Amino acid sequence: MTMTHLRRPHRLRRILQVGATTVVLALGLAACNSSVDESGKTEDSTSETSMSQGATEEAWPRTVNAVNGEVVIPAEPERIVSTSVTLTGSLLAIDAPVVASGAGQPDTPFSDSQGFFKQWADVADERGVKPLYTKEPDLEAILAEKPDLILVAATGRDSAVDLVEQLSPVVPTVVIDYGDKTWEDVTRQLGEITGREKEADKALSDFDALVSEVADAITLPEQPVNTMVYLPDGKGANVFTDEAAQNRLLASLGFEIAPIPDSVKGNESKGKRSDIVKVSGENLPVAMNGETVLLAAAAEQLVPKVLADPALANTAAVQNERVYALGADTFRLDYFSATDMVEHIRELFAS
Repeated sequence: MTMTHLRRPHRLRRILQVGATTVVLALGLAACNSSVDESGKTEDSTSETSMSQGATEEAWPRTVNAVNGEVVIPAEPERIVSTSVTLTGSLLAIDAPVVASGAGQPDTPFSDSQGFFKQWADVADERGVKPLYTKEPDLEAILAEKPDLILVAATGRDSAVDLVEQLSPVVPTVVIDYGDKTWEDVTRQLGEITGREKEADKALSDFDALVSEVADAITLPEQPVNTMVYLPDGKGANVFTDEAAQNRLLASLGFEIAPIPDSVKGNESKGKRSDIVKVSGENLPVAMNGETVLLAAAAEQLVPKVLADPALANTAAVQNERVYALGADTFRLDYFSATDMVEHIRELFAS
């Protein structure tokens, strides 16, 4: 499937017969994953999922350095199970053979009835990707798909890292930490792991071309801008820092990002994410120091609520009604949601 086609036109039965099948698989593939030292780091911590020295794009087997140690992938995978709904979109973007995926909560503003993210749910449906579970990771459901490669997120609500010790002796299992990387870096890593390097390069090249095209086709609103996830009812907002993928993308389109005042940062960020600062409702008017506000993870219906928030009445963005929604799928970016975000910006600020 071409990358052009990727653009949007827009507990299971347990069928695994454990026992003999698992023993045979374990004997055949037990050497696939090495042990991890007490610190949880591999010997070469500088390249978390890089290919071994001397490996080429066509070389199989290949060894990758993952969060869970060195993992040998014997042959180009043909049946990939993604236990992370966050990683699945990037796999689909590079045309990797994903047969099944963990899912999130179904029927939310961000997900469809199967728990797949809306930005790529149609692609997953077209390719027959099966939802495995929507709550706790299910070992038997994962193995029942007879995968030759399993991908696991190191952190996040969609992490199945607690199952890695059971999965690794049976199937090559690669743990990826997407929390400290850009979506572009994750896409490149997945390309190396799955043998889809060329497809990954093509996806990123196409995206860069789209960014350049849209940058030339828009008129920027008043600068600088704040980007945030607004929390109604006086709960404040999660404000994106310069490290956020959303703000890096905006900067590539020519936007100027307003600095977050030190006085509102406190000592707590949103979890361990360095790209977000949680700002209380009391401090939000101070944090909204830009001329324009862009709402991530938000549809157009949220804009009137921000404009009507009495606590924000004196901010420049509200006074001048320069508050815009970037779309419901823009909290965590992959190829599909980043593409949606750029296209939405084109619509909002077309010259």
